[in-house]
Amino acid sequence: MIGRLTGAIAHWEADGSVIVDVNGVGYEVFLPPGAMGRVSSEPGQPVCLFIHTHVREDVFTLFGFASAEDRAAFRALLKVSSIGPKLALAILGALSAGELQDAIARQDKTAFRGISGVGKKTVERILVELRDKLDFAATGKTGVRLRAVPSPSTSASDTVVGALVQMGYKRSEAEAAVGNAVGASEDDLEGLLRAALSALS
Repeated sequence: MIGRLTGAIAHWEADGSVIVDVNGVGYEVFLPPGAMGRVSSEPGQPVCLFIHTHVREDVFTLFGFASAEDRAAFRALLKVSSIGPKLALAILGALSAGELQDAIARQDKTAFRGISGVGKKTVERILVELRDKLDFAATGKTGVRLRAVPSPSTSASDTVVGALVQMGYKRSEAEAAVGNAVGASEDDLEGLLRAALSALS
């Protein structure tokens, strides 16, 4: 199963999903509503998404999240009676993993107001069935979206090294890969990240 995708944004689909280009292969990934505002919409921008692979009969659907804890929250919601992927995604479009955890801990029904498809009975099931499963929002690795221009005090190399470390690579490995990848244009974040990831693969 696919657990994480690191590549570049190819384009957004009309239904809100995104095509992520990974070494020439385009993966269609469904994201929580509103994610387009948090993930750069510029084609070619690097992105790292934590993936839940949903299998139903002969259909494989990929759902993407910016952090491991958001993905864990999504998986927890799928275990609740009558909640499928689309509804779980809608909930995480309105509440972060931390906010969901807090609502469950406080048994706060009002936190779910206004979420399409989430009625009174669904809220009650979430609060009851996940009451003893509040560890899904534990600290997890965060997906990385690099800005096109780094801050003045940070070089492109340092930015990419930091990004690779957040993706789970050891700092020594990241520094070596970036060192080998640095070419004529050190300020090209996208190119530097691609080259470093290629060296690590």
